[in-house]
Amino acid sequence: MKKIKFSVKDRPQILAKLKNTEFDLLVIGGGITGAGIALDAAARGMKVALVEKNDFASGTSSKSTKLIHGGLRYLKQFDFWLVKEVGSERAIVHRIAPHLVVPEKMLLPIVENGSYGTWLTSIGLKVYDILASVEGEDKRQMLDKKEALEKEPLLPKKILKGAGYYAEYRTDDARLTIENIKTAVAHGATILNYAKVNEFLYQDDTVCGVVAEDEITKEVFNIKARLVINATGPWVDELRSTNHSKKGKQLHLTKGVHLVVPYEKFPVKQSVYFDIPDGRMMFAIPRGNITYFGTTDTNYQYNKDEVLTDAADAIYLISAVNNMFPKINLEMKDIISSWAGLRPLIHEEGKSASELSRKDEIFISDTGLISIAGGKLTGYRKMAERVVDKSSELLEERYKMTVKPSTTEKISLCGGPFKNYKEVKKYIQKIFERIAPAGFDEKYAQYLVNTFGKQTDLILAIFDKLTTQNTNAIQQMGQAEYMFCVENEMIANPMDFFIRRTGRLYFDIASIPVLMDTVLQTHRQLFDSDENTLKGYRLELENQMEKHSRVARVV
Repeated sequence: MKKIKFSVKDRPQILAKLKNTEFDLLVIGGGITGAGIALDAAARGMKVALVEKNDFASGTSSKSTKLIHGGLRYLKQFDFWLVKEVGSERAIVHRIAPHLVVPEKMLLPIVENGSYGTWLTSIGLKVYDILASVEGEDKRQMLDKKEALEKEPLLPKKILKGAGYYAEYRTDDARLTIENIKTAVAHGATILNYAKVNEFLYQDDTVCGVVAEDEITKEVFNIKARLVINATGPWVDELRSTNHSKKGKQLHLTKGVHLVVPYEKFPVKQSVYFDIPDGRMMFAIPRGNITYFGTTDTNYQYNKDEVLTDAADAIYLISAVNNMFPKINLEMKDIISSWAGLRPLIHEEGKSASELSRKDEIFISDTGLISIAGGKLTGYRKMAERVVDKSSELLEERYKMTVKPSTTEKISLCGGPFKNYKEVKKYIQKIFERIAPAGFDEKYAQYLVNTFGKQTDLILAIFDKLTTQNTNAIQQMGQAEYMFCVENEMIANPMDFFIRRTGRLYFDIASIPVLMDTVLQTHRQLFDSDENTLKGYRLELENQMEKHSRVARVV
């Protein structure tokens, strides 16, 4: 496994490069869109920089439904173009990262007075298969009532008529982002988190760079670039305002909330996409020892840096689940975690939050700032390709620069390469055999591979060296993961690790108190941190845990 060194310890060298290079492209925003743009441009041979004001994927890109899916619901809106594109992209993203984008069978129950009748479900899924170029065993099946109940015994017998059974893909959005970032670094991009853009630089009334601030040291510095791309998601309009170009189309932010409960409280046998009373659809997705479900779709005009799950969100989602799965009787106290994110959609007059298009659009200001808004997680690679195509045209026009076409559909992301998902499963088995003697189960092997891919070998090499230092295997493995992330994934603090590099805050919140002391002491050793710094991290972690499970105590 080739090691990609990408460490917070190298910040001085990265900062020096940002200050002293004129880049072809400077990307603002370290979510999945910015990460995809950086990789696409770097792979074409451009000099690329990317800065992110917080940690990578700290906004929308760690708070989606965590599915790479073809957008079945867009068929209802007759948005065939979007279904076709994201369907094709789904297959590409699975191919370039099969350890991270894993097949997930989806059950679509057909119920009395539901959104989809038997005929519409059958035709819709058939059209979906054709538009998304679905092949082999991933093609849709139609199930009768008995078959549907065999697949999912929790479904309501009285109103159930049957089900559609089709394939989607599950991912970890924050991991998909960091692996795109690291792959961009491997292709020569210069990338830094905790670096905020305060204002733009201009030459002859054209944007030629930015004034940035290191959020760790508070140093202010300039970055020069031929083109600047605003890929900041919910913050796109704020940067357009800084550029005095917020005119014409504007963003319409909607909030999406997901709740997490222990698997035994909501033991669905596979993912379900189901009707809820207000005519919308919802996902319930089992993952390890938890099940998560969502999402809401409500207008949002509040603090973009702190989007919270409130009691109304939780009541809405729990009521919807209990309506479709009456046997389980979920309660507020069952919630162990949650997340709330913002969709940066493009405003359309007279349309509700759920009716707004998920299409992406590129805006170019009079001063040359390129902004990208809208879009879906599944379509990130194609969005990036379109932005870099447009940038290439401008570079050719202004600087006579020749840029080759996009190649990202053939670039395996860090953590690979794997030929296919069968090879991923074999690798999981191999890792399980390696860690079983230390007391780990197959689920932990699956977590390691689905999170880090073949980089798991590097983590286990660290783990083996720690054996004599710590007899507790769980804590030892947590220490090995943390050390790997410090050296290779640009984490600056334990929050980056627990929330975005491993997803433990959402998928395994109980593991955080178990690993907290070990991680804090490891951080102290690696960074020579003092007691006050560690105390601050401990309080912040406890605050994050409380904040994400707080809805259980609001009502």
